[in-house]
Amino acid sequence: MNAWIFVVLAALAAGASAQSCSCETMKWATCDGNPCTCYVLVGNNERQNLNCSTMVPKCFLMKAEMYRARKGLDTRSGGKPVESAFVDNDGIYDPECESDGKFKAKQCNNTEECWCVNSAGVRRTDKEDKNIKCEKLVETYWVRLQLTHKKLSTPVKNTDIKTAIADAINKRYGGFNSALIEKVEYIPDERLVLVDVKKTIGDRQNDLTQMAYYMEKDVKVLPLFKSQDKFAPVVEGQKMEMENILVYYVDEEAPTFTMKNLTGGIIAVIVVVVLAVIAGLLIVFFATRRNRKYNKAQQREMDNM
Repeated sequence: MNAWIFVVLAALAAGASAQSCSCETMKWATCDGNPCTCYVLVGNNERQNLNCSTMVPKCFLMKAEMYRARKGLDTRSGGKPVESAFVDNDGIYDPECESDGKFKAKQCNNTEECWCVNSAGVRRTDKEDKNIKCEKLVETYWVRLQLTHKKLSTPVKNTDIKTAIADAINKRYGGFNSALIEKVEYIPDERLVLVDVKKTIGDRQNDLTQMAYYMEKDVKVLPLFKSQDKFAPVVEGQKMEMENILVYYVDEEAPTFTMKNLTGGIIAVIVVVVLAVIAGLLIVFFATRRNRKYNKAQQREMDNM
């Protein structure tokens, strides 16, 4: 009898253990075993083991999203602090990752085109052929989060927003060091919140890009956390729900984009401006010439008189 009780209790304990085996920082993770191990698929029968006690490296997250997109699974991915800051205009691609989750400095996305990226995996050079040299992974040391929040029922103070933002980031994103939040600016009329997150140049202990990527998904799409609660700091008893986000990256070394990197839209604008200037100069030229002819004709009429 005692043996049967022991078996039942062991089975219940195993069931409870299996139920608690989950990955709170990655909703697509599969977890099982005792001790609990979690992984996410990043390719056909290709597993990436996860440490769910912290946020998952961005490189692994992007690989998982690309794999799910190829399989038709749900992904729901849907102002500059300094002149050298830039945004991610390329979107998600299938990256090459180091074993620790860092991006490889050179990325090709399984094509003949390659480029160099920063520690956030964001392209920082023009796209070239496979001979492009990316000597090192350039570190992103400064991230600016440009957030727009939904309308609030009552106005809030700038100082209260800074405290609320820092507290929400620390609690939501794996105990992220809120001391790295250098500045928070608030523009009430535009419902705009600017958050500058910065670390010392040369710091390789703190990663700003994981937090920024998780927050982008929180605001733009759906959270990557198992819990689907979104990033919404509480300010003076009100939830400040965000409706838009733009992320600027500042690297330890300036990017090396050239005119080749201009999009078709920007090139079209430049062409229109140049044509407008030329048209304006032609109008001035012909108007001046016409006035000269008119003045000469007047002079000849006066001479005849």
